[in-house]
Amino acid sequence: MNNPTIAGLMAPLLETAPIDQRLEITFDDVTVVLTSNSQALTDKLGRYFRDFLGGGGQTVIEVTAIEAGPPAFDLPFAVHPREPGKTKLKEASIDLPDGRVVHKLLTGLVFLFGQGKNYAVGPCLENDNQVVNFINNRFIENRLKRGALLFHAAGVAMGGAGLVIAGFAGAGKSTLALDIMGQGTDFISNDRVMVSREGANLTMAGVAKMPRINPGTVLNNPNLASVMNAEDRARFSALPQAELWDLEHKYDAFIDECFGPGRFKLACPMAGLVILRWKRDASPLLANRVDLRQRRDLMPAFMKDMGLFYEFEDPAEPSMASQNAYLSLLGDVPVLEIDGGVDFAKAARVCLEFLESVRR
Repeated sequence: MNNPTIAGLMAPLLETAPIDQRLEITFDDVTVVLTSNSQALTDKLGRYFRDFLGGGGQTVIEVTAIEAGPPAFDLPFAVHPREPGKTKLKEASIDLPDGRVVHKLLTGLVFLFGQGKNYAVGPCLENDNQVVNFINNRFIENRLKRGALLFHAAGVAMGGAGLVIAGFAGAGKSTLALDIMGQGTDFISNDRVMVSREGANLTMAGVAKMPRINPGTVLNNPNLASVMNAEDRARFSALPQAELWDLEHKYDAFIDECFGPGRFKLACPMAGLVILRWKRDASPLLANRVDLRQRRDLMPAFMKDMGLFYEFEDPAEPSMASQNAYLSLLGDVPVLEIDGGVDFAKAARVCLEFLESVRR
């Protein structure tokens, strides 16, 4: 194909694959309509997104997932380097006249998107977590193009007031959010939060991604006991706490199974921001209100690149908003810095007290 396009690449696949399955998922005011040739895939994704099934969103995004072998698109992909400390190359991409093609090197899945078209092609059923991420990325892109900024953060809410929890790499923001959930809060998001301003108020929107947690988090939170079998519990309980912290073994923690139905809300007004800057030592935990305009060193903890799955209208557009843009958006929102030694139980109490004090 001399001048490849997404439409041209997909045409023969769409002609031969019987796209007869349909699933509707609604995230706040956005409905994702997933069509597929695999009932097993739509059934599996329906179980994953069970808190958000149904239509009715003001905006509709269409996604087509074709279960097949890894597609052999003859394209000059550019391989993307991994983050520092990572070794395996995971992604390659190419921009075409009508969108972008992303090739997942380890799984063979290919994602094609642009001009309102969104496709996942390859072994989708075996790698449904990547299809989940692709669906969520379509929602993230929609929010960002409506003026939201992307935060690398978790989120919880109490009484309709939300708390964004950010932290530098490995800080344990998701673990802290799940500890706070044990006190009766609602869950908003695990790892990405989109914040937008509506008049004088901020709104935070999460992503329908279940927390992926390590064994240490499970062992230290009774609400998460159901995600680990007895054999794993015995094996991981014998390991030192420091070793548990860095394990790559992960579990999906379904919010309804761990905390009860109706606790995953996905969107609410934002009342405050917590930034974790603590360390793995025995020093006492410290919590202090800060002014981000005077503490710009804390801002990289939550500022997030839009990523490979964002379709830029202008190739020259920066992939991350500036610090000034984040400061302008946040305005005078209360910010709490948590420093000192790691203490999840105390931090959960501090965060709840902070949220209670800033609720409007």
